[in-house]
Amino acid sequence: MARIAADKLHPKARAIVDQIAALPQLPNLTPIEARGRPSPLEAAPEAVGSLTARTIPGPGGPIAIRIYRPEDPLRAALVYFHGGGWVVGSLESADASCRVLANRSRCVVISIDYRLAPETKFPGAVDDAYAATRWVVENATELRIDPARIAVGGASAGGNLAAAVSLVARERGGPKIAFQLLTVPVTELSSKAESHREFAEGYGLSAADMTWFGTHYVRTPADADDPRASVLRAELRDLPPAFVITAECDPLRDDGEAYAEKLRKLGVRSTFKRYPGMFHGFMSFPAVLPEASEAFEDAGKALREALG
Repeated sequence: MARIAADKLHPKARAIVDQIAALPQLPNLTPIEARGRPSPLEAAPEAVGSLTARTIPGPGGPIAIRIYRPEDPLRAALVYFHGGGWVVGSLESADASCRVLANRSRCVVISIDYRLAPETKFPGAVDDAYAATRWVVENATELRIDPARIAVGGASAGGNLAAAVSLVARERGGPKIAFQLLTVPVTELSSKAESHREFAEGYGLSAADMTWFGTHYVRTPADADDPRASVLRAELRDLPPAFVITAECDPLRDDGEAYAEKLRKLGVRSTFKRYPGMFHGFMSFPAVLPEASEAFEDAGKALREALG
């Protein structure tokens, strides 16, 4: 085991991570099997003002979306991409988080069901995410939002897609994105960061898991080097402001923080916040982990300040 002798995880977080460790492990599963793997019990979903499910046009066919509207919403929106290493995850797996984000931010949250790998390899998910963001901006009147007050965001691989959409929008001349909310994001597919080594095993998300995800997502090393996949390698000048949430005991921690710092050094308003004693998926457990509730409050505040 790579777990260090002095475990940095909070005891409640360790209990959840140990439940994850008892599940069938991703490197031993096919993508189909992984999608059916059970998850540790999460919090009951919060009520929102309204929830609408529909489809929108996409480059590979219709894209399913869910629109979460809080009570008394701002005329602002967060286009949200779920996590799951581009291989697993769904609108349903993101449901509880989208409800909390809508309520804490008072923004309309629009969750996007992009195509998964390996059935659709890179850059298919990026293409879907960009097309969905464009659709939101182009249909802002129908959605009762201001097209100048639209953020992109997501968790893990979804945070990667949000950053990639920001890059593509800049390169293609639009749409204008107001903010990035990136929670425990993947920013580098071939990480050599210290956190990737320190928390390689025994902390919920392993180095072997990341290799498994990457193998299914990209076809070649050149794809992994593409700035739309490893967004930390991109020229980040003139991107939207960002708030990046990281977890102390996450192999992805250093790369997420490096993304925020690289933006800041280029003059882009950007901050990150590290949550001590937490693991990669900690925000799925706000009923158990006070740090997860705090992270959602922080995310909601960041969105209100950026878009409100």
